[in-house]
Amino acid sequence: MGKEKPFGTNHHMPVAWHEEIQASENLPASEASLDDKTSVIVRIGSLFLRSGAGGWRVRDAVNRVSRALGVTTSVSNGLTDIECTVRQDGLQCSQTVVIPDSGVNTNLMIDLDKFLVEIDDHGGDISIHDYHKRFDEMKSKKPLYSPFASGLASGAACGAFTFLLGGSLISMVCAFIGAGLGQFIRRLYLGNKVNQLLACGAGVAVACLAYCASLFLLSFVIPGAMDHQMGYIGAMLFVIPGFPLITSVLDMYLFDMRSGIERLTYALMIIILSTLIGWMLAVLLQLHPTEFFDQDIPEWALVFLRLIAAFVGVFGFSILFNSPKRVAFTAGVMGGIADTLNLELVKYFGFAPEIGAFVGALTAGLLASAVWKATKYPRSAITVPSIVIMIPGLYLYKSMFYMAQFNTGDAAGWLIRALMVIVFLPIGLILARALTDPHWRHTS
Repeated sequence: MGKEKPFGTNHHMPVAWHEEIQASENLPASEASLDDKTSVIVRIGSLFLRSGAGGWRVRDAVNRVSRALGVTTSVSNGLTDIECTVRQDGLQCSQTVVIPDSGVNTNLMIDLDKFLVEIDDHGGDISIHDYHKRFDEMKSKKPLYSPFASGLASGAACGAFTFLLGGSLISMVCAFIGAGLGQFIRRLYLGNKVNQLLACGAGVAVACLAYCASLFLLSFVIPGAMDHQMGYIGAMLFVIPGFPLITSVLDMYLFDMRSGIERLTYALMIIILSTLIGWMLAVLLQLHPTEFFDQDIPEWALVFLRLIAAFVGVFGFSILFNSPKRVAFTAGVMGGIADTLNLELVKYFGFAPEIGAFVGALTAGLLASAVWKATKYPRSAITVPSIVIMIPGLYLYKSMFYMAQFNTGDAAGWLIRALMVIVFLPIGLILARALTDPHWRHTS
């Protein structure tokens, strides 16, 4: 007799959810066995992890399903794994699920949120089989946007981002081309299950090279085009890991330390990899991080243009997160208001960038709470894109550039500036949430 082969050949072995169900087809979940209830609870938590939701959202989903099924659950989750211990009538059952990588899928998050509303209403009456069928449907949904559309959104977002940093029209056009091609390549790689770090690195490299190639070609028809080299940093900002970076601090605020630290580590991996590749190509292509040229535009016109650019940037980033267009539009409006306020406080009124970032994030958080009451869109789906555009990618790049040259003084200075702004962004969101949500004001 030959040896029986193990189930599946993947490094992360899949779970045969339907084969493990003990309950009959139509038995309500409230009457199912503890093992079956646990499978539903841990799976919805793992799907929220797959959507990019933070630890608080995962725990909230697990708690709501547990209450509907009449059990209590202790949950511990990291970036890519979740462990649930479910208790009922003196018995307990523990299950662990690991997902192969991390990402952001706002559309999945919204679908799960809608299902949670049904579960709150009659979750105990839904059968175990129907739970898993619904989960299968949500998990198997294809991305809302093709790699080409995702590339266009990335190009538009990074072109707008470049303008907000102070870039010229030439820099914006080249950033659009670079970021568009870079995201297109990254999506193709991720679609073929290439390692996420390799896909990210390839996308950044293509973006930087495409920016430089575009700038070189423009120099034949526009004298002085090669003086706009600094904008190539804008071409690689599409890889900024906004969701894990922001949610890591939110999780640590709620003392969900494991999730917070793992998310922060993941975000730092992406940032360090991207900035190192950007630095390496800058050295090979003999580029240098100089300052942007002054934008010779009246202040009243700048305010209007910043509103438009911030809207386009946030809308584009929302598309990268697989947000439906209506959600992306909402986030874009919020981001336009919040980021323009941030920039005006810093550039017109002379506030410190950290204070501007705090006020901008606080504004985005308060707007999100008002929008949530009217639409029930997940707050993270509209707040994170609206403040991702405030993350100081330019500071991070300059820090890594000077560090690689062993210019430790300038490297430390830019790094501290970047960290101060990055920390104040989630602090603004936390304060907004604490002011509007009692669950975030009190420990329970």
